[in-house]
Amino acid sequence: MPNPWTGIGNPYTKQEVVDRLKATRAKGEPIIAAGAGTGISAKFIEKGGADLIIIYNSGRFRMMGHGSTCGLMAYGDANAIAMEIGEYEVLPVVKEIPVVCGVHATDPRRRMWHWLGKVKEMGFSGVNNFPTHTIVDGHFRGVLEETGMSVEKEFEMVGLATRMDLFSIVYVATPEEAIKMAKNGADAIIAHVGTTVGGSIGVTNAVVSWDHTVKVTQEIIDAAKSVNPNVFTLTHGGPINTPKDVEYILSKTTADGFVGASSLERMGVEESLTSLTREFKKVPFGR
Repeated sequence: MPNPWTGIGNPYTKQEVVDRLKATRAKGEPIIAAGAGTGISAKFIEKGGADLIIIYNSGRFRMMGHGSTCGLMAYGDANAIAMEIGEYEVLPVVKEIPVVCGVHATDPRRRMWHWLGKVKEMGFSGVNNFPTHTIVDGHFRGVLEETGMSVEKEFEMVGLATRMDLFSIVYVATPEEAIKMAKNGADAIIAHVGTTVGGSIGVTNAVVSWDHTVKVTQEIIDAAKSVNPNVFTLTHGGPINTPKDVEYILSKTTADGFVGASSLERMGVEESLTSLTREFKKVPFGR
């Protein structure tokens, strides 16, 4: 059922969100989840027909004109930023589709059960693990793992969310992480293959190939499905940027859909504002 007080919209139960996504799949449509960093983005993403809106701190930095990787840096309280965007910008304007809150599960200052209670009370219908340490690698990843900020905290957060009847849609970078997320009850698993290419602040050198993207995406999907054949699987990042790119990756893998953040919100603003401003500048002025 929708919101018991208003009759429409958030919050939805975990099963209600799952049922909505199953209905999208049954219609032969891809599941499209979109990151939103502002209320105006969320409002028109909903109007465009997205299935889910995900709010996390990178959205704010992205819409400030900075790279999404800012969300992984010490530039603010990630959990507080996501909550603020939801409370004051997105939840007041989104009428009907589920809104998911990005949760920085490895923040040692938070009692995660307590924070998830606040997320649920605010009216979010689910959680997403962002900022996520799954996309951190190398020596620094090892330091995080050994000093109490392990990815294991993200798995535990998803387990808590499952017990609290919150839908979960989660980023992973490896098949092993997909298995652990699925075992903790994740409803949807996103194969994150790297920072999105393109636009004014997308990566240009730190990129992965299409062959790598297809291979890793399918490996993650297969791993997740080995635990839960009914889990939703989605693609994100790397060279997957345009609708044509999404069409390609969905044709090469068994993914159910796509999560667009930079590729949907930021690219839409960059292209449309540039074109519209140029049109205004072309207005004849003969005085």
